Amino acid sequence: MPDSRRGLTFGIAAYAMWGVFPLYWPLLQPAGALEILAHRVLWSAVTIGLLVLIMRRTSHLRAIVADRRVRLLLTVAAAVISVNWLTYIWGVTHDHVVETSLGYFINPLVTVLMGVLILGERLRPLQWVAMGFATVAVLVLTLDYGRLPWVALVLAFTFGSYGLCKKTANVGAVESLAFETAVIAPFAGAYLAWLAFTGASNFAAHGFDHTLLFMSTGIVTAIPLICFGAAATRVSMVTLGLLQYLAPIIQFALGVLYFHEDMPAGRWVGFVLVWIALIMFTVEAVNHRRRQLRLTVEASAVA
Repeated sequence: MPDSRRGLTFGIAAYAMWGVFPLYWPLLQPAGALEILAHRVLWSAVTIGLLVLIMRRTSHLRAIVADRRVRLLLTVAAAVISVNWLTYIWGVTHDHVVETSLGYFINPLVTVLMGVLILGERLRPLQWVAMGFATVAVLVLTLDYGRLPWVALVLAFTFGSYGLCKKTANVGAVESLAFETAVIAPFAGAYLAWLAFTGASNFAAHGFDHTLLFMSTGIVTAIPLICFGAAATRVSMVTLGLLQYLAPIIQFALGVLYFHEDMPAGRWVGFVLVWIALIMFTVEAVNHRRRQLRLTVEASAVA
């Protein structure tokens, strides 16, 4: 299999697995979102730690620990991804699967907005139009829900912040996640110990299969990440950018068709506006990249 096709396969696998997460997290109930998060953090720390050893990335991890700037960025990343994971788990276990999909649909637009506000980047005209459609979509959905779609907004902004921290830190995916989970693992462990001490823990309280599901949260977190890392080195950024829509499409389909969540007319209007914004944004990004590549080729020919 050609390397590019292998990368595409890895990318589809990663985003498809992230897309079906709404089927997985409810299996851990009656545990609450915070207890599920604590287990995910703790078992992820164990799993990713083993991966660091197997992949011989210990020197990379030591480099992160030695660099104060990178250490600070990844500590912030650990905090925001914890909020992201908690919000997502709460959403899919409280009948907000469609709203969680909205968060990941609008995430690319939020990331661009953060680039403007934080990094001082400038939007091109069609990007401004796409942002306008997205803003109207949020207003329409706010009217439909009778509240801000806070689950979607928290997911989008925390994941955008996480991406910004990771981009600025510029270190490998496996070792950076190892550091992040190591930072928050003591808090997760303390919370789980408190639950066990007070008799409120659901770990080992609902049969061996349920216990194994808790222990598998680390593997469930690691496998899509590994597939994503394998895809990122083999396919273009345009392909990777298009693949990212696969996860929220699957989540949206699950929310509507499997969990039968309500989709009144106003909600459909809001989602359609988001999809129009994403189409504009994606087409503009692809065309801009083609123009840049053409200019580069022309400049090279002249030289």
